Amino acid sequence: MKNRALENSIQKIKIEIEDALSRARRDPNDVTLVAVSKRFPEEVIEQAVVLGLRVFGENYVQEGVRKVKFFRERGYDLEWHLIGHLQKNKAKSAVEYFDWIETVDSIELVKRLERVADGLNKDIQCLVQVNISMDPGKSGLHPHEVRPFFKILRDEIQPKHVKIKGLMTIPLYSEDPDDSRKWYRELRELRDRLLDDFGDNFELCELSMGMSHDFKVAIEEGATFIRVGQALFGPRPT
Repeated sequence: MKNRALENSIQKIKIEIEDALSRARRDPNDVTLVAVSKRFPEEVIEQAVVLGLRVFGENYVQEGVRKVKFFRERGYDLEWHLIGHLQKNKAKSAVEYFDWIETVDSIELVKRLERVADGLNKDIQCLVQVNISMDPGKSGLHPHEVRPFFKILRDEIQPKHVKIKGLMTIPLYSEDPDDSRKWYRELRELRDRLLDDFGDNFELCELSMGMSHDFKVAIEEGATFIRVGQALFGPRPT
């Protein structure tokens, strides 16, 4: 049986995405909706799959691995993003089961991911997490650390399996979605400067920014991935 509330939420968000892309005069295919399924059970995610969603984001490696296995065993072709902080000791499972790791935030983590990916003979698509608002409660590189990070990647690490595709951020929370605009604009401008310096070495085409309350602002400022959980699924189970 279809989940009518979920179906309505998906349709509402799709319309809001289209409207934001239109306002920004961007291509209708420019944005991927990452459905944040943290803590939601497999049966709820399966309802979302039946309703057409194919890209899901998980915060915790162990929970995500369980869900990836569940859907693989049932023959679903889904894309999984790790959007929570990754500890180096969970790197093997993350590379093996996820398609994207959005929270790369240290050279040591890149080295670990590269070793694991080489051993598995698998490429892993990654984003560099930037703490663009320098929130002490958030992970990620501070803006002034990002260019030196990429310089080390290019000149010393030269990863073959870790494919750095862009940047990700979670800014300071504000009730007013428009307060996020400056942070998203700063991330886009930072990415553009990185493209000038490192575009021959890294694609950097992706910007993961925007969540349930401010994804429309993020789209207007250039987001290519938006991470939406509660606006889709409702309050998260405890």
